[in-house]
Amino acid sequence: MGARNPDPGFWAGRRVLVTGHTGFKGGWLSLWLTHLGARVTGFALAPETEPSLCALTDLPARIDSRIGDVREAAALAACVAEARPEIVLHLAAQALVRPSYADPVGTYASNVMGTVHLLEAVRACPSVRAVVIVTSDKAYENREWVWAYREDEPMGGRDPYSNSKGCSELVTSAYRASFFGAGAHPARIASARAGNVIGGGDWSLDRLVPDAVRAFARGAPVEIRAPGAVRPWQHVLEPLSGYLALAEALCGADGGRYAEGWNFGPADADCRPVSEVVAGLARGWGAGAQWRLSAGPHPHEATFLKVDASKARAHLGWDRRLALAEALDWTGAWYRAQGEGADAAALTLDQIARYAALAETGDRA
Repeated sequence: MGARNPDPGFWAGRRVLVTGHTGFKGGWLSLWLTHLGARVTGFALAPETEPSLCALTDLPARIDSRIGDVREAAALAACVAEARPEIVLHLAAQALVRPSYADPVGTYASNVMGTVHLLEAVRACPSVRAVVIVTSDKAYENREWVWAYREDEPMGGRDPYSNSKGCSELVTSAYRASFFGAGAHPARIASARAGNVIGGGDWSLDRLVPDAVRAFARGAPVEIRAPGAVRPWQHVLEPLSGYLALAEALCGADGGRYAEGWNFGPADADCRPVSEVVAGLARGWGAGAQWRLSAGPHPHEATFLKVDASKARAHLGWDRRLALAEALDWTGAWYRAQGEGADAAALTLDQIARYAALAETGDRA
């Protein structure tokens, strides 16, 4: 089954809550939803970086943007009650490994209790039909083996970030079994585990692509901690298309069978070492772009990690459209154009349209 696009007829006019809309993935997702005609409410902390995709695309003028913290249960519940969403896409999180070592309590509070607070708010909101809880490929108990993890593998995580995402998966599973489905709240609850996403508009610290872009822009080499670490790299639009497909499926007549965990990851060929990815970024950037090994010591991070997306391909009609080389090209082109003064919203929406066109033609980049 080939890749499929979100159905504009499904999303047009539909009330959707996106938590984490001020972040990188949440910003791309919110813009895509507005393009599809959805009525989007966002709930998130204020943007944590300057610049930010949220500010550059004037996202608060396009959606009902609410600044709040998922760690504050009452504020989140009030937002859900007022927005009366039909679909909830939960992306709000502390999203990085290294900061989780500096603030483990805050990481667990956001990623675990934030999920609890969201699901409690949904329990009290009868309008909700579907919830997609976005976690991470790092939620799996990583045994550093060479094959990809499937959805029924154990949750785990050695560092606070990865472990908190595994805990979020367990929370989602327990709430689904205890409070949703037959005889309880009718909403269908699923979780989504994606690979390492890249794309324009990410300015997070301690993340490969924005670190590289900042270094290249000032003519300095980017420092790399673990050049041999293998990750499942994918353009940000790849998992977002999966989240939208999953939400549509959950709302279908047989949506209950989709209420479980799902992987959205690239082909094995695109699970590559950090050194190859940064070299590809450097080639696309041009003269002077280079990298060097960062002096240690560094906290533990997984060396080898891949996820198997066979289930999503077979049952959701989802598939990756951009090979890693193209994903890097699209990412570099976004940053270069934006740096030269191009409108960030137009750049983002143009790449969304190009991505959708790949499915319409049946081609892959």
